[in-house]
Amino acid sequence: MRPLRILKGDATSPQAKGPKLIAHVCNDSGGWGKGFVLAVSRRWPEPERAYRQWHRGRAGNDFGLGATQLVPVRPDIWVANMVGQRGTRTGSNGPPIRYDAVERCLATLAGHAARLNASVHMPRIGCGLAGGRWERVEPLIVAELCARGLDTTIYDYD
Repeated sequence: MRPLRILKGDATSPQAKGPKLIAHVCNDSGGWGKGFVLAVSRRWPEPERAYRQWHRGRAGNDFGLGATQLVPVRPDIWVANMVGQRGTRTGSNGPPIRYDAVERCLATLAGHAARLNASVHMPRIGCGLAGGRWERVEPLIVAELCARGLDTTIYDYD
């Protein structure tokens, strides 16, 4: 079990040596344009392009709640687009976050991180526009990543 590290900083600029995965939560409606994805897009165009193509081709691929797409942006950095929220607005079914989908995404992410021998970096996923509660998300991260011995860092942006 590795401890979960929480740092002040920018998750798009991970503080670690070696291969790195930057993870974030996306919606299942194809929207990309608010929240952490803006920081991702400012740094690299590939994750947004890949997400939009993935969504457009959803009839013939695995796009949907609980799916994860790994996008290389540098030789040692990948961005994980994790579909963990239903739509973009709070409605009668509560906030957009779907904790079960986030958990499935994190399990897939753990496999990628282990295969690449990579550390994992992210903001407080699911707790911004997705409307999730950190008290529910943090245990998922600990169980799926830290408990598997993966170095995992959460970034609180100033």
